Amino acid sequence: MENQQLRTRDIGLDHIRALAAFMVFSWHFLHFTNGYPVPFEGAPSVFPLALLDEGHTGVALFMTLSGYLFAKILDGRSVNYLTFLSRRALRLLPLLIIVLIAEGVRLYLAGNDVLAYLATLPYGIIEPTLPNGAWSLTVEFHFYLLLPFLLYLCRKSPGLLFAAIILAIGLRAFLFIENGTVFWPAYWTLVGRLDQFLFGILAYHYRSLFIKKHFLALAIATAFCLFYYLYDRMGGLYHMPEYPSPRPIWIIMPTIEGAFYGWIIAYYDASFRHSQGLISKFVARIGKYSYSLYLLHFFVVFRMADYVHRHIMDISNYYAGQVWALICFLALLPVAFVSYQIYEKPFMNIRTSYAKRSFNRSPQHEECR
Repeated sequence: MENQQLRTRDIGLDHIRALAAFMVFSWHFLHFTNGYPVPFEGAPSVFPLALLDEGHTGVALFMTLSGYLFAKILDGRSVNYLTFLSRRALRLLPLLIIVLIAEGVRLYLAGNDVLAYLATLPYGIIEPTLPNGAWSLTVEFHFYLLLPFLLYLCRKSPGLLFAAIILAIGLRAFLFIENGTVFWPAYWTLVGRLDQFLFGILAYHYRSLFIKKHFLALAIATAFCLFYYLYDRMGGLYHMPEYPSPRPIWIIMPTIEGAFYGWIIAYYDASFRHSQGLISKFVARIGKYSYSLYLLHFFVVFRMADYVHRHIMDISNYYAGQVWALICFLALLPVAFVSYQIYEKPFMNIRTSYAKRSFNRSPQHEECR
């Protein structure tokens, strides 16, 4: 029964969730205060590790994966949109509400203005202002609002989504010309993140192009890692040359991330029969608890890094910091497990289906989301 549940969830995609969660955790652990405890100048010389040193890109991986999963679930099916929204609310809101309450309590105990905090929460529906990384849920909600239109385009022709990506790039180019920077909308809003959702959808529909293309996948992954290595060396998110960055790279950065992550998700999902062994199942479990890991790690990750650096050992060296990031990430898993059991799983069990079979496709993957 347990193995069947893991197969239904897609073990390979849970592996990707686990990686995305670790990337984000590493980013906050290594650089939580102006390059403390690991200075930005100490970028790793082993070039694939730049994806962990600049682990904020894990958010792009999460969003591309969302697009891929919705395409996979809804392929050949019609959607009850109101049921879809209610199901997403049941999936995301219980833990989010707990996190918002906990953040309010934390602010109160620290002597901050809780009423001012509460007054900002309604704006989180429109602007990416919610705490503890919940700003990304605002972006995902905006994607849900566009989803019926995007599904319509996809059913006409998946290729029409490329036109939407080109329009998004054009909009960011216009904003850059007008304002001298496009970082804020490109990083924090759907203006940039739309590319990633769309490349996720496209990767699913064109997944046959990626199956077992091992050498091509290796070449593309190497090129992307080298790109991120150079980006990291040039200052990364905070020092290129400042924050927010005025560089035009942010016109196409969401596109580059979405295109690569879409490719690699489709390749990994479609090219392998993922193992039911202990390591595979353990990593899949991390992916299963990734939503709790993502929202809850903000409460402890900065204190973890500070404590290790001050009381255990100097982790200003990147490699030492990365090892401790992994140790602390694994230490957080029991908390994520309890959170999943209390605030996620019970609500997943009462959700109703929003997708109905309308084309020739066998029913499956309903538990992915």
